[in-house]
Amino acid sequence: MKKPFLLLALLSVFTLTQAPAEEGFVPLFDGKTMDGWKNPYQWGHIEVVDGEIHLTGEKKFFVVTEKTYSDFIFEGEVKLPEGQANSGFMFRAHVQPNKVFGYQAEVDGNADRKWSGGLYDEGRRMWFISPIKGDKESEAAFRARAGDAFKRNDWNTYRITCQGNKLKIEVNGVVTTDVEDDKDASGVIAIQHHGEKGATYKFRNLRIKELK
Repeated sequence: MKKPFLLLALLSVFTLTQAPAEEGFVPLFDGKTMDGWKNPYQWGHIEVVDGEIHLTGEKKFFVVTEKTYSDFIFEGEVKLPEGQANSGFMFRAHVQPNKVFGYQAEVDGNADRKWSGGLYDEGRRMWFISPIKGDKESEAAFRARAGDAFKRNDWNTYRITCQGNKLKIEVNGVVTTDVEDDKDASGVIAIQHHGEKGATYKFRNLRIKELK
């Protein structure tokens, strides 16, 4: 008769130890609507399917949050389509009509390059730090950090932490980027369709915890 009580006690301990990781997070996507999001482009199609955001289109576009964020921990899952594909989670980004620019956590569909989890500066400095494009030492160091964390044909969990000038990106629990940069202090969160005709980019479980 003691075993059920022991199992219950163990489950209670597990629940208590897991709770702090969840505390303070709020959903950015309710699983049913695109409330809180907008498409600043004149093209691109958005559909909510079974708790997922599906993006399709024939040109690159981003869907952005209506709210801006400064210091936070963001988490989200992404699944790339088969074939040629590339995406990203924008953060502290800036919005203009038919344009989004700024920090991006790379979602790289190129199985040879393996730059998922890198920090790309969309519309500005591009690959300026993690890795530095064309710098063989920097590229090799990035691949050593990232390893095989990204799963090309599966869902991948990204975690982005911004606090002051400190920027950290994790892919499936692996720290791929941990740098300091003071270019942007706040901005929107965004998700990307890279523009491949007929391709569907999928996102789910988007949430954020603002830091004080």
